[in-house]
Amino acid sequence: MRIVRYAVGGECHYGEWAADDAGIARFEGDPFTGLSPAGCVDELSDVILLPPLVAPRIFGFAYNYAAHVEETDRDVPEVPVCFMKPSAAVIGPGDAIVYPADGELIHFEGELVVVIGKKARHVKPSEAHEYILGYTCGNDVSDRIVQRRESAFGTLLIGKGQDTFAPLGPVIATGLDPSDLALTTRVNGAVAQSASTADLLLTVPDLVGYLSRYLTLLPGDAIMTGTPAGVGPIRPGDEVEVEIEGIGVLRNPVVAESR
Repeated sequence: MRIVRYAVGGECHYGEWAADDAGIARFEGDPFTGLSPAGCVDELSDVILLPPLVAPRIFGFAYNYAAHVEETDRDVPEVPVCFMKPSAAVIGPGDAIVYPADGELIHFEGELVVVIGKKARHVKPSEAHEYILGYTCGNDVSDRIVQRRESAFGTLLIGKGQDTFAPLGPVIATGLDPSDLALTTRVNGAVAQSASTADLLLTVPDLVGYLSRYLTLLPGDAIMTGTPAGVGPIRPGDEVEVEIEGIGVLRNPVVAESR
């Protein structure tokens, strides 16, 4: 199932995006408390796609692909390197990534994102699938100058967490096997990243198991699993696409901040 959150006629709904793009079958309710058919289909041309999650907690993992570790000239971490993005950083398909007025080096990072479906604590990796609703595409937009300054003192917030720095979408795909999905990131149509989730150092079950060992995961939480090699700069006027097999394409323009 491809679950989509959207607006039509000024109201927000969840629905199932038809495989043949024939429309969106509207649901009542939400994916975390229960969905039921509403008995109508909305035309794609009539809807506005929204972020698939409402104000989620976003957990990120850095240096989770060996090739990306190599391109950053670092060693593979001895422990998982985690960070969080504020919920206000989330934008949806077609929404603009805002390039900060004082930004100097802003990078894209295409990533597979795990969506937690139910409360999870002390989950064994072998049972992680029971707590996952599905998967979506993500872009861990990063201000490298700020990130490097923060990291030198053991923090990581502003470089990763500015408004619009967490595009998510276009759908939550359920029933996927996340172990070997093709991931491609394009900037202005040119391929910048091409990898497989088979190259993750810590797999999706590992990540769910690790986080839930120390804290309670909640329905609607998002886990950004890490980015492969090929990260690079974006500028106002660019368009970034993150495409993941079985999910779709997350497409966002980049615009200059206006003050």
